[in-house]
Amino acid sequence: MQDYFADLHIHLGRTASGKPVKITASNKLTLEAVLEEARFKKGLDMVGVIDCQVPEVLIGLQNRIASGELVELVDGGVRMGDLTLILGAEIEIYDENCQGLIHALCYMKTVENMVEFSNWLSKRMKNVTLSTQRVYESGVAIQREVNRLGGLFVPAHVFTPFKSLYGKGVKNSLSEVFDPDMIDAIELGLSADTSMARRLNELDRYAFLSNSDAHSVGKIAREYQKVRMKEPSFIELCLDLKEVDGRGVVANYGLSPQLGKYYTTVCEKCFTSLTQGEDNCGSCDHSKFVKGVSERIEELADNQEPLRNRPPYIHQVPLDFIPGVGPKTLMKLRGGFGTEMGILHEASHDELVEVVGEKVASLIVAARSGRFAFKAGGGGRFGKVSDE
Repeated sequence: MQDYFADLHIHLGRTASGKPVKITASNKLTLEAVLEEARFKKGLDMVGVIDCQVPEVLIGLQNRIASGELVELVDGGVRMGDLTLILGAEIEIYDENCQGLIHALCYMKTVENMVEFSNWLSKRMKNVTLSTQRVYESGVAIQREVNRLGGLFVPAHVFTPFKSLYGKGVKNSLSEVFDPDMIDAIELGLSADTSMARRLNELDRYAFLSNSDAHSVGKIAREYQKVRMKEPSFIELCLDLKEVDGRGVVANYGLSPQLGKYYTTVCEKCFTSLTQGEDNCGSCDHSKFVKGVSERIEELADNQEPLRNRPPYIHQVPLDFIPGVGPKTLMKLRGGFGTEMGILHEASHDELVEVVGEKVASLIVAARSGRFAFKAGGGGRFGKVSDE
């Protein structure tokens, strides 16, 4: 068994020909850019690109496999050098059992499986060429199709206030919309961590994933996990999520939830934090608030002690959040240590000092354990790091 770094939720902004995929993602976020950034700059071993249901993306993959640029693995996934691509699709679910919209990630073993899933979606989706589109089918029916194709089904960023399972999707339980037996893992999202999510007893049976949900190249691997498996492939990922024979998530790395965009409840208009019991904002008198993840989890939390032992969730601040680490400094760091995984996990304090000086080196070491003061985020605005 070996340990690998994986970020399994990365968007595409454009196809190779320049057509839009994820409308809110960067135009520079092409499949080629994702693979290059993940392999050579971030130092990841496995990535999940979750817009692979787009026909033009699939054609591009097929052409690159035919040319030998990419290799489709027997055990699933596509390999470029030492990087494995897992094919995924993010979809939007709203059926008669939903209270609000729910996003979910569906991963497939092969290009052929994803082509079949794309064809199935195209009959139930208005525009299969765009990311995260509404599927006009029940949640359970979608799960059954993913299961039939041998895929993985993972509810995405499950606590965010909008378009998520617990945000507004269900009133109390995932079983209101989904078959619990056909969920393979739970993605936490940027405003939650393991200590928060494990307070829901019904999640005890699932592995927790921490992914970047990257909408630009630089945001790849702002959250990720270390996974233990024989090799980075789809079949090994399936076994990993079930913790078969020593496999499993070894550690989650992510933002402190306070740095996420939806940690605290804030005024919808001016982003002032809510004081408990207030009906109107104390700053602008506005009457609508965006409920924070921390408050929503308090509403859902069980009193039972969780049974499952969880790997550590390491509150690691991404390099571009650290005061003093701009593009030039980041270039110096990459020049000295190769990839961001090397900077964050391998470089010693003394080695960092030689490249970027004492102050920035100390901040990077502090970032490895999240030892910063934060101003909490909410209402769609990220929190902020203090270097005091």
